Amino acid sequence: MLNAGDAAYLRQTLSFFEMLSSGEQDYLLAHASAVRYHAGQSLYGPAYQCMGMFLIKNGGLRTYLLSDDGRDITLYRLSAGDVCVLSASCILKNITFDVHIDAEQDTDLYMVESAAVSELIAGNMAVENYVLRTAADRFSDVMWAMEQLLFMKIDGRLAAFLLDESNKSGLDTLFFTHEQIAKYIGSAREVVSRMLKQFEREGLVSVSRGRITLLDKKHLRDLTT
Repeated sequence: MLNAGDAAYLRQTLSFFEMLSSGEQDYLLAHASAVRYHAGQSLYGPAYQCMGMFLIKNGGLRTYLLSDDGRDITLYRLSAGDVCVLSASCILKNITFDVHIDAEQDTDLYMVESAAVSELIAGNMAVENYVLRTAADRFSDVMWAMEQLLFMKIDGRLAAFLLDESNKSGLDTLFFTHEQIAKYIGSAREVVSRMLKQFEREGLVSVSRGRITLLDKKHLRDLTT
């Protein structure tokens, strides 16, 4: 059961909410719940039932593919205000996409049940357009990740990751382990460690345990082109 603050957040954040009838609004809120996941906890995977649409209030999620031998490739990451529809992939016709979704940090989110989303899609074009547009945005993120993995060398992928995280946080000092970065860019920890040492020798970054400081963004950008 959502409280008044939760309901207000959904009203404000879901762009289609005001285009719902009063009955549809009540229906959505009645089939939404507030959920907390802890860092590292699995939210969704191929063996899970179709859960619903996630709206992140705070924290962050990572969506990735997992190979039979345990290797994973990060497809995209989501943060506060983002919506995940692949957790309700059963409502997307003709789409079969076996992804895993984990909480990167302690995360509070709202989940709208998949059956409720399907019902709203069937009765309101604004909801259908929103879900399809959100899915298209996520698949664009997936294509970008695949292009990086297939066509960009490891130094370029690492530089692009560091610059992107710096832009997101507004900081030049980032707090990631080499293992985390390897998962995000689809590489191995040893490769990331060697590349960071090379960047450090070239004066591009400063590296310490769990901390990377960007010193020369211009030359890092040059590596991404």
